[in-house]
Amino acid sequence: MQTVDFFYGLGSRYSYLASTQIEALERDTGCRVVWRPLSSVDLMALHGRSPFAGEPVSGQYDWDYRRRDAEAWAAYYRVPYVEPAPFVVDPRLFAIACQAAGQLGAVRDYSRRMFGAIFVDHATVDRECCLRLAEKAGLDPDRFARLMDDASVAAEVRRTTEEAHRRGAFGVPTFFAGETMIWGNDRLPLLRHHLMRAARGRR
Repeated sequence: MQTVDFFYGLGSRYSYLASTQIEALERDTGCRVVWRPLSSVDLMALHGRSPFAGEPVSGQYDWDYRRRDAEAWAAYYRVPYVEPAPFVVDPRLFAIACQAAGQLGAVRDYSRRMFGAIFVDHATVDRECCLRLAEKAGLDPDRFARLMDDASVAAEVRRTTEEAHRRGAFGVPTFFAGETMIWGNDRLPLLRHHLMRAARGRR
């Protein structure tokens, strides 16, 4: 079975959109996707520049264009999408919450709930919202709260972010199938093609 690392940011429109296609990707290609939440802010800092700093470097990064593009992708995938509410906390908290859920064996389910809160429910995601999502996911609320405050969990998010950068990632979502890196929701067809070719090559 092929393994695919899925590096994603919880505040990323395109990470959310890509996440809605993971089950179909696994079903159609026989791969196993490993969900790896990271801090996209820190990933861009490690890369040394951000396309969102100052004036947009191209129309692709214009906020109005990104909204319309995300809406078009959501319509294509037939999934719900709303522009997120303004973030009221450091978005690193979102990745920390997902990593905490991961330590309780629920990174995939919890991440989906987080994406849903941000990009479907238009929720204001703060610490209390993170705790409510954990309860809805059936996680022990006290253990989850302690993990969110555990420095080792935040350190694991940093290590994940550094690993993604070291392997060549410069944005999210980024997928790694072995040494092959594929970036972006819109390049999921290329990832699917790569996985299916690899699967055929083993037969």
